[in-house]
Amino acid sequence: MITRREAALRLDISVEMARKHGIAGKISEAELDELNDNPPPWLAQSRANRTGKKAVWVQLRCDVCGFEESVRPKKWWPDFTYLTCDHHSIGDIPLPAEGLKRSELDGIGSRFIAIIDA
Repeated sequence: MITRREAALRLDISVEMARKHGIAGKISEAELDELNDNPPPWLAQSRANRTGKKAVWVQLRCDVCGFEESVRPKKWWPDFTYLTCDHHSIGDIPLPAEGLKRSELDGIGSRFIAIIDA
């Protein structure tokens, strides 16, 4: 059995859309395969409307320890130079290149800090 969130990830839809269209809190691999192989009209329409400009899910990965998390991207996220877990030291990543100024942004995913060198 897989969770609704995992099903949404694999179907490349939001959890909200999965809930709205009746995907149960837990479904079997066979049920997920059926949705993928024979998508209902709402899923087929969702896939047809994809422009590729905005990802439904992104994979965040810590540049220090490699911890990964799949999350819905936010419009306010800038381009990151590095991404670290909130418990790592700033000294765990390379210094900014000469002439660049470093800033940090908390609140990326469940535990990340974005490092932006500009």
